[in-house]
Formats: sequence, structure tokens, C-alpha cells
Amino acid sequence: MKYREAGVDLDAAERSVQSLGKLVQSTADAYTLSEIGSFGGLYKVPSDVADPILVSSADGVGTKIKLAFMTGVHDTIGRDIVNHCVNDILVQGARPLFFLDYLGLGKLEEAVVSEVVRGVAEACKENNCALLGGETAELPDLYSPGEYDLAGFIVGIVGRASLIDGSRVREGHVLLGYASSGLHTNGYTLARHIIFDVMGLSHDSEIPGLGKSVAEELMTVHQSYLPVLIDPLSHNSIEGLAHITGGGIPGNLQRVLPQGLGAVIDRSSWEIPPVFRILQEGGGVSIEEMDRVFNMGIGMIAVVEETETSSLISSARERGSDAWVIGEITDGGGVEYK
Repeated sequence: MKYREAGVDLDAAERSVQSLGKLVQSTADAYTLSEIGSFGGLYKVPSDVADPILVSSADGVGTKIKLAFMTGVHDTIGRDIVNHCVNDILVQGARPLFFLDYLGLGKLEEAVVSEVVRGVAEACKENNCALLGGETAELPDLYSPGEYDLAGFIVGIVGRASLIDGSRVREGHVLLGYASSGLHTNGYTLARHIIFDVMGLSHDSEIPGLGKSVAEELMTVHQSYLPVLIDPLSHNSIEGLAHITGGGIPGNLQRVLPQGLGAVIDRSSWEIPPVFRILQEGGGVSIEEMDRVFNMGIGMIAVVEETETSSLISSARERGSDAWVIGEITDGGGVEYK
């Protein structure tokens, strides 16, 4: 009996690894010391950062991945995972150095693997990040045919003097909200239930009142805020950052506030994108639950001095993003809306 008869095709795995070589190599930089196929990826710590600190994170894309199964579009999922991880270390002031991915499949479909990794590689290049390695595992006893799971692992660097840990946040600081590109990678279990089960739509249906199909809207790539924030971070213009993921604004902004400080959010200060209103009305969801599950149009929040807001908003818009003053830091705990 051969391994292939039990469900694992070693030849396909080898072909897949070989075909991905150019994609991985295209992300290499001056500090990349290893090539695809080695047991461990080698990366030299850059010498241009004083008193360097490495910052790492790991994440997935949740049930957004099921939309890839439905549509057969897989490269955007690869971009999602990189951008999500980049944002997670960016909030501590770190720029990315290298990325690794893990792809587990029920059956190794070479075209699917190639598309996913192509998306990962593209996003790595966009974020000046080396794709240092990864793992592709064919696991027929864990995943159904046509399904897979994707996880990402990132390492970045920041000088100790530039580290953002919330310690500089003070009462009276202003909250600057940066626009999200959509749902990003959170809340998809609820969104899918509303769209498919309650509203009875399919992935290629047009969302009523939106002018886009379900797939077009819900598969919009999770935005990376590195291009928008890298210059302000280099000038120490930001006192704190919160990536708005699962838990929404209340759950994530609280994570960067020192003990004894809270925040007040002015919901009227930005226009909530129509997709969130559609989901709320379609599912009969309370606004409090929407706030806990979705980003509601704000993908990143910066805590800044009031004097910095005008230049930061202008800088964001020059780079194709939008930003608004959405609240302030207050005395007392918790995140409240007015």
C-alpha cells in the first residue's frame, strides 16, 4: 500500500514546493539568508535599528476562508493574512521583517496552493516583508475535500525608544480613526449567517442597496495600515495604536489604555459604511452587538496629541486612506459612545 492510497500525495507536495520557489524568492531582501527547502528560515537582524526589539504575532482569517471555498478565489485570503499580521505588530511601532505561513488542506490541489501563496507573496512585497518559509500539509482526516485552513506568523522590529506600549497615553489625547476597507477578517460567522441563512442570498447575489455582489463586498482585502502610519511612527507622532479586530472598538481600544483611563467615542464623527447597516437590519442585530463584533468602518485607531490631528489626516488622505477625529481619552475606565 502507498501513502497516496491513504490520501496523501507526496509527489504533488513536492511539485507544489518547487513551483512556489519563485514566489518566495521574489520577496527576499538583503537580510534573507536562506532559500526555500531548508528546515528553518534564516534572517539577519538589521543593524540600522538602535536597541532593537523583535515583535511577533500569529493569526488566521477565521471563517472568511469559507467564501474562498464558495467562489474559488484564493489569492485575496493570502493577502488578508499578511496584512492582518502586519497591523498587529504595527500597533507596537514595529515594521515587519519576515513572514511564515501554514496551509493545511484535505487534498493538496496545486492550483489552490499556488493562488493562496501568490497572495501571501504579493502582500509581503507590498509590506516590504520577506516570505521566509512555511508549511503545506495534506491532512485528509482533518479537512474535507476542497477545504483548507491558513495561519500566518510574523516577526518585526522596533527600536526600544520607539516602542508603543500605551505608557504615553494621557487624558485629553485625541482618538484618530482610520477607515477600514470593509469587514476585514472579523465577524464573518455572524455576517455569513445573516447573508446566507437569514437574507437568503448566495455569494454571487447583489447585496440590496449596495450595488455589489456578496463576494465582492465580503472578500474585500483586509487593509494594511503600514503605508499610512510608517512615517508618523518614525517621527514619534503617535502615542498609542489599536488594531480594530474581533471585539470591535470597545474590545481593542481598551487593550492599549493604561489603568485608570477610558475613552469616549463620537459615533456621529464618521459615516458607518452601508454594509454594516445592511447586516444590522438584515439580522436584527443590536447596535451594541454590532460594536462588539465588527469594526464598523474603523480599522485602526491612533491616540495622538490634538496638535497632530490635522497633519495626520492630511497624510492619510495623500496615501489613499481616510481618517477622522472620533473621540478622546478620558479619566476613568471603559470605552463609551456618545
